[in-house]
Amino acid sequence: MNKVKSFAKINLALHVTGKLAKLHKIESIVKFIKLYDSITIKKIKSKKHKIIFNGRFSKNINKDNTVVKLFNILEDQKLLKNQRFQIKIKKNIPQEAGLGGGSMNAANILNFLIKKKFIKLNQKKILKIANSIGSDVILGINPTSTVLSSKNIIKKFSKSPQFHTLLVRPNFGCSTKKIYLGVKNYSKPKFNNPKKQMLSLSFLLKQENALEKIAFSKYPKLKLIKSFLNNLNKPLFVRMTGSGSVIVAYYQKKQDCELAKVQFKRKFKNYWCITSKTI
Repeated sequence: MNKVKSFAKINLALHVTGKLAKLHKIESIVKFIKLYDSITIKKIKSKKHKIIFNGRFSKNINKDNTVVKLFNILEDQKLLKNQRFQIKIKKNIPQEAGLGGGSMNAANILNFLIKKKFIKLNQKKILKIANSIGSDVILGINPTSTVLSSKNIIKKFSKSPQFHTLLVRPNFGCSTKKIYLGVKNYSKPKFNNPKKQMLSLSFLLKQENALEKIAFSKYPKLKLIKSFLNNLNKPLFVRMTGSGSVIVAYYQKKQDCELAKVQFKRKFKNYWCITSKTI
């Protein structure tokens, strides 16, 4: 039995710079936080792999989910050589939240299988498999602070400023597909030459999540949440992550972040709301 932590990702900035045949071209600044799904992996004697989801956010997970897709690809390419696995995933990361929960699950399982030498893959093959599951998956192969350029160049940075975060999700999620369908305007690329300075607070303050306007027009409650968080204990900044529906308030001090959570819960008792820290 092996245990793996699958950390949630947050987009501190996100711009849509164009469109390919199926997907939009994006650039983003990404960090990971201490919130994670717990994955246990066990080799089993069976004709089929067993993939089990449990935990608070395990309801209504698509049968064609990222983990199933990963194993289908590995089987199709005969990379597992008749090895079978039982995968149990305790879902602590909400779905349709912009936190990349499903993508990170696939990334971490793929990473585990490579590290433990159950499969052998070069970097090119890893990228190809990751991209065929979902555009976010490659970010989770090495979960550290990342700048993603619109040319799909991924630059990782080991040391960068850390933040305390307050994450809030209303009682609904945002469909990534529906949000991206609303994209009408594209930004000029700003991150084509990824630098560590892009992870600094002064740089982040000038950025945005371009998907916010679309999400807020479809779901006015999200705009209300952001406005409320902006006035809560002086956050450094407040921004939606991914295509929503989670809104994140960033703080320098843990005490300020925890106090903001208490104040938020007084007003929105039924919303999912947690504090975490970037890693």
